[in-house]
Amino acid sequence: RTNCLDCLDRTNCVQTFLGIQILGNQLEFLNLHEKQQIVSRFEEVFRQMWVNNGNEISKIYAGTGAIQGGSKLMDGARSAARTIQNNLLDNSKQEAIDVLLLGNTLNSELADRARILLERNMLHAPTNVLREMCKRSGEYVFPQKIRVAVGTYNVNGGKHFRSVVYKDVSLSDWLLDPSEVSSHSLVDQNDGSPVDIFAVGFEEIVDLNASNIMAASSENAEMWAEELQKVLSRDRDYVMLTYVQLVGVCLYLFVKPEQAPFIRDVAVDSVKTGLGGATGNKGATAIRFVLYSTSVCFVCAHFAAGQNQVADRNADYAEITRKITFPMGRTLNSHDYVFWCGDFNYRVNMDKDEMKELIKNKAYDEILQHDQLLIEQKAGNVFKNFLEGSITFPPTYKYDLFSDDYDTSEKCRAPAWTDRVLWKRRKQIPESESEWSSGQLVYYGRSELKQSDHRPVIAIIDVDVFQVNESRRNFVFMEVIQDLGPPDATIIIHVDSTQPNDDDSSIFDDNFMMVLLQELSQIGEVILVRFVDETMWVTFRDGQCALVAAKKGKTQLCGHSLTMTLKTPNWQDLTKKEIMMCSNNTVPLCDYREALPIDTSLRKPESRSGKVTPSDEAGRSIPPSRPPQPVAHKPKAGVISILPRPPQPQIDTNAYQEPIPGGAFRKAEEPNVEYNKNDQSSAIYEEIPSEEFESSPIPSGPPPPPPGWNMENPPPLPQRQLPPPPPQTARPAPPPVPPRAGVPPPIPSRAAPTPPMTPRRTLPPQ
Repeated sequence: RTNCLDCLDRTNCVQTFLGIQILGNQLEFLNLHEKQQIVSRFEEVFRQMWVNNGNEISKIYAGTGAIQGGSKLMDGARSAARTIQNNLLDNSKQEAIDVLLLGNTLNSELADRARILLERNMLHAPTNVLREMCKRSGEYVFPQKIRVAVGTYNVNGGKHFRSVVYKDVSLSDWLLDPSEVSSHSLVDQNDGSPVDIFAVGFEEIVDLNASNIMAASSENAEMWAEELQKVLSRDRDYVMLTYVQLVGVCLYLFVKPEQAPFIRDVAVDSVKTGLGGATGNKGATAIRFVLYSTSVCFVCAHFAAGQNQVADRNADYAEITRKITFPMGRTLNSHDYVFWCGDFNYRVNMDKDEMKELIKNKAYDEILQHDQLLIEQKAGNVFKNFLEGSITFPPTYKYDLFSDDYDTSEKCRAPAWTDRVLWKRRKQIPESESEWSSGQLVYYGRSELKQSDHRPVIAIIDVDVFQVNESRRNFVFMEVIQDLGPPDATIIIHVDSTQPNDDDSSIFDDNFMMVLLQELSQIGEVILVRFVDETMWVTFRDGQCALVAAKKGKTQLCGHSLTMTLKTPNWQDLTKKEIMMCSNNTVPLCDYREALPIDTSLRKPESRSGKVTPSDEAGRSIPPSRPPQPVAHKPKAGVISILPRPPQPQIDTNAYQEPIPGGAFRKAEEPNVEYNKNDQSSAIYEEIPSEEFESSPIPSGPPPPPPGWNMENPPPLPQRQLPPPPPQTARPAPPPVPPRAGVPPPIPSRAAPTPPMTPRRTLPPQ
């Protein structure tokens, strides 16, 4: 399978190349590769098939034929048509494809919740079943606590871990030991609970100049990834799940290896907000995934700068929240947990000199009353329903480089808490108020890394994720199927008339139908009535109404006895069968998890050098030297006979051994294995009794002679009967070669006259 992120044509070209390579192997297997004309013809037709395939797929996906590069005019016209299709006419087509592939609940909240909690085969159940399974999720999921660390650092365009002044301070002070350095931990971190997930965001990872804004380099991002991997793996191993970069904004995600097998549906996205969404000097990157049965999303953002640009920052937040989308129609608000980090650039509405005096006195609460982010959040403009830890650390912006002094430049910017971490948890309906928790904050503080004009910030939070008990889920699923009734919601009504009636069709007259429908409407809404043979089929709005009607069994109506039965009384078995049909039916070819029993009575075969052949942990030779043996008993050797063999003559030998068909050897003094002449069956697997078999090393000398030889005085080898040679005729001696010392004959000139034409034959006169 070949995938390409942004171009369908390149995918088809790669598969064409692979197909042509396989075509050559196929032609060679069919012995058709010797004639070059056949090979060329095959390749020509094969290439044209792939060209047609690319055109047809491109028409479905892009609305035009494939761009092949043969005609610039044609390719330009197709590119223009694609642009119009994608921007103006493609929405309905994409929605139709999504509905055909994944059903009409693709972009709904119910579908996203069901995909997290249920297996793929259960997603084919009706919508009411999915809704009920989501409501009863509390019956088959149980919480598990994990620890999440979210950090943000505006690095001012540098690789600070290579700085000379970095030798005294390490990234581990920020990421691994923040509470030990600052002593501001809210709970005991030494409880044996390491961080399960690290989300580390950087801003201005490259210089925000014109060249980087247009085409940012990934060199710095790769270097930071290597450094983070080295730092985080100091005490225990972590693996990088993924990272995403948008110019200067970069977000990394590291997890413990034990959690990696339970992570799925990883996706990334980024949104530009600079210059009205045209450039990426400002914007956000996001990573989402599902851990067990809980969806998590991390966002790292860099908002508009400036003391008074509050409205621009609010607009950046709104645009990022609206534009970030993931596959299957997921948005930020469709996740159980959403974590935001970054340089939000919200300032403080206070005089800078007064603020610096309050900072010296650590009167942070008084300053935070004028914090723009808190003011806007209370007004409901940004980060609605998000939580943030108590700020007990000085403002993180703006410092002089390699100094503890706030900005002393000409602009002399006022200090502010621009670098923040916030999070929220989506509240589910089945969860009660007593057991619901948005998470417990373990630590929220900053680190004293002085290589940038910002200070890094980190938040450590304990959150609950849900695991699914599969056996319990299957039990609840069948309960839901049983409670909701048959999916067709149809009952069959038989009419048993107590009075003889010549015309049976007159039973279902207008009066009888009106009374019957009034009776059924008390049970539920009837949406369809059909007459099939001598019965009437009634379909309700839902299957539960059909169950209630079928439980009545018989009733009297207008002097007639009515019997009501379900159209599909075995709907549970049919639903189970349908679910099994949608299940994954692929199984591994080999399963080595269970070791086979070791037969100690068999000695391992030896190689020609006398060494034992290698074997696996189960004691099996690699590769196996004979076919699988019957289960009844374990013979020590066997042969596969294709045709009946004649009995072999008696051998009298002392030094040699007789080969047995199948690769084993038997001593000559032991009796021969007799074959049944009358057995005309096809190939069978014939066992050799254990007492006649002895495993012996393969001789390294010449092979033993065939049966019937006298071993002490072997007869001379028979001469090969060659055809008589043809009679030799005496050849005359070749003439001597003249010496080259003589003068060579002159080379005729190219301008020599054309020799005269052969004269025509003239007939003599009569």
